[in-house]
Amino acid sequence: MRPYHRGDPVPHARPGRVRGCIRWSACTIIHRLNRSIWLPMAASLLSDDEVLLQRYRAGEVDAFDELVRRHSRALFSYIRGMVGHQEEAEDIFQDAWARVIRHEASFRGGTVRGWIWRIAKNAVIDRMRRRKPNDSLDRPVGEDGLRLADQIAADGLSVPDQVDGADLGVRIAACVAGLPPPQREVFLMRTTSGLSFEEIAKILKVPLNTALGRMHYAVARLRNVLASEWRER
Repeated sequence: MRPYHRGDPVPHARPGRVRGCIRWSACTIIHRLNRSIWLPMAASLLSDDEVLLQRYRAGEVDAFDELVRRHSRALFSYIRGMVGHQEEAEDIFQDAWARVIRHEASFRGGTVRGWIWRIAKNAVIDRMRRRKPNDSLDRPVGEDGLRLADQIAADGLSVPDQVDGADLGVRIAACVAGLPPPQREVFLMRTTSGLSFEEIAKILKVPLNTALGRMHYAVARLRNVLASEWRER
């Protein structure tokens, strides 16, 4: 198997503009935030991921392609939600998978999914540390003059982009973008991928109660925005 060289494209890793197409009512989302978001998620992919990594280590490039396909949507949604800019998110996304290739021998245990997410999280942190101090969610990010917070509404969130119309979708995304980074990080990890809170705590290297607390405050803030919108209708 030819080793990965810097600059090589990651197979099938460019996600494009992934977005939901289902329209949800504010009431439905409030219900989901109240209940479903706290329920355990299925773990059917975990053992398959480990098999795919073993196959890739044995020289089967197609196994890596399948690993990317399985996780690309969730990872890109998380990255997009954290950094807010489409092109920057795509760069980080490519960098994260390149790191997976370079460090595949470093996986020693746990879940492959959790290992990949730790790599993606570190790629996001590295990029955000290089940002200018005044780089905020209020800066314009394109020719249309949209704020960074508004741009996040274009795609990148598992919480549907269109909720009783585009305007509410923008408000929800802006609310998520305005969360403190630790809360936004947990919220996006949970809603984009279905990672368990135990997995999230391990990825972030924080106590389980800390991860749960961050999610609680994030959901409470988003629920208040949705409840206010629902009452106005």
